[in-house]
Amino acid sequence: MVRGVRGASTVAQNSKADIVQETKFLLSTMITENRILLEDIASIIFTLTPDLDAEFPAFAARDMGFSDVPLMCAAEISVPGALAHCIRILIHWNTDKSGSDIQHVYLKGATALRPDKRKL
Repeated sequence: MVRGVRGASTVAQNSKADIVQETKFLLSTMITENRILLEDIASIIFTLTPDLDAEFPAFAARDMGFSDVPLMCAAEISVPGALAHCIRILIHWNTDKSGSDIQHVYLKGATALRPDKRKL
């Protein structure tokens, strides 16, 4: 069975360093919290709000060793009043865990996106 693991965080500015650092931290936290093994990841989708364009978040994942995992980056749609400077990640994970056992991760300003979910 494939399950989705969601995560999101924000960065202070549109810089390569901020995007790479926060993507690595968010991705690592998602993997640790859910005890995900690299070989069980089917694919990962990264999105950035339109105000972030200094680097691809997939670059951070490749730098972490995700060389055999299909990665895709996309831009979030520009909705007036939406959270700015936001990185979102969706991991497609081959697991037997139930949906209620998945730990979705929302950090920094992204905690406002899902007030019903556990925050770290």
